[in-house]
Amino acid sequence: MQLSIHQTTSKAAGYRGSLEGWARAGIQYVELTDRHLGEFLENDTVHAAKRVLSDLDLTPVSAAVLVPDIWIPGPERAASLEVWRRCCDQFSSLGAQKIYSPSITKREVTAEDFAATPGCIHEAGEIAKEYGLTAMVEFARTSTHLSTLTSTLNVIRAAAHPNIQPMLDFFHFWSGMSKFEDLDLLEPGELAHVHFQDILDTPRELVDNDSRIIPGDGIAPVVRILRKLAEKKYDGALSVELFREDVMNRDPFEVATEIRQKCEAVMRQAGVL
Repeated sequence: MQLSIHQTTSKAAGYRGSLEGWARAGIQYVELTDRHLGEFLENDTVHAAKRVLSDLDLTPVSAAVLVPDIWIPGPERAASLEVWRRCCDQFSSLGAQKIYSPSITKREVTAEDFAATPGCIHEAGEIAKEYGLTAMVEFARTSTHLSTLTSTLNVIRAAAHPNIQPMLDFFHFWSGMSKFEDLDLLEPGELAHVHFQDILDTPRELVDNDSRIIPGDGIAPVVRILRKLAEKKYDGALSVELFREDVMNRDPFEVATEIRQKCEAVMRQAGVL
């Protein structure tokens, strides 16, 4: 598996600043976001954004697009699909091969919505296919739509699109309603991407984004999960995505250096480095 960092982790540094700091710390694989790229493109071009990656010898393993109602029928879905298409075009131009969006909606979800979800997934997959991308559905622990691995696997398999695969976020998985045994539902090689975090030792009822911490610093069974993912033939990126203000506002070089030291130790213990 390859250690990666998600750009949200160094949110304050922006597109160029985050990548430059991480590269100095020896990070090779990165996960880009629509927010960082959008801010960069306000004054520059996609070609220049790609040059930043190539000059720093960085490989984009995935790209994040945060839009509502993309996996579910809803009032914002048409606009979200337009953003999705634009981002597929941009991120494929930067060399990314995978793109994802979390399960976000602002409305109450019904059984009829779940029945319509595979069709929505298939449509988004068709757009990703046009740009040679694998699209991924991220379940989120607080989502009123897809909040567990089991539900997400069910709708993805029902969509049956070759360019759609599941991904796993350690935080959403371990702090939400999913169970460790749910990982056995994964088919070998089915998982496309992983967000890698540990969880603060705090009551489950108080868990929020501030509870995301560097793997090895918390109480989640990160080594056990990594070993199970290896058993399921996952050999892709482990992308560290943190939301704590004290991390996002720190110097990216310092953050990446600490992440690399701690995560590589965990990965060695799990036998996946």
